Amino acid sequence: MSETNKAKLTGKATVREIFETATEFEKVAHRFYTELIPNVSKDIRWLVEELAEEELEHVELFTNLSKNPEVDAIMAAEIARPVADGKFSDCVHTPDLGPNPDDQAVLQYALMRESAAMDQYTELAQSTPAGPLKDAFVFLANEETKHKAELEKIYYETVHSGGV
Repeated sequence: MSETNKAKLTGKATVREIFETATEFEKVAHRFYTELIPNVSKDIRWLVEELAEEELEHVELFTNLSKNPEVDAIMAAEIARPVADGKFSDCVHTPDLGPNPDDQAVLQYALMRESAAMDQYTELAQSTPAGPLKDAFVFLANEETKHKAELEKIYYETVHSGGV
C-alpha cells in the first residue's frame, strides 16, 4: 500500500498536502469568480467582484506563506485530515452555471464554498502546529465565517424580496 493511501486510511495528511489543496481551492475560486463577473446580473456583480478580490488576497497569503522558512519547516509534518476535507477538495471542481446564471444559483454556490472553507480552515486552525501557518488558518477561518454570514444575509434579501 502506498504511503498516500495509508495516510488517507489513517486520517492523516502532510501539511504540504493540506497547504497545496488550500492554495488550489483559493486559486480556483479566484478564477471562477473572475470569469463569472461579466455573466452575472448587475444586482450581484459587485458581490462577485468582491468575492474574486477576496479569493485573490487568499492566494497571495498562501504564496507568501510558501516562501516562509517556518512554514517550509513543517511541510512534512502529519496532521489530522479535516473531516470537511472531502467537501473542501470537491470545491476545486467548479460548476458550469451557464452563460447567464441566475442570482440564486450564484449565491447558493458561493454559500456552499464559504461554508466548506469555513469548516476546513476552522479545523486546520485547531490541528496545525503553532506558527505562521496556524495563524493564517485562524485568520482564514474568521474571514470565511464573516463571508458566509454576509452571503446568507444577501441570499435571504435576494430570495425573499422577490429578486430571483
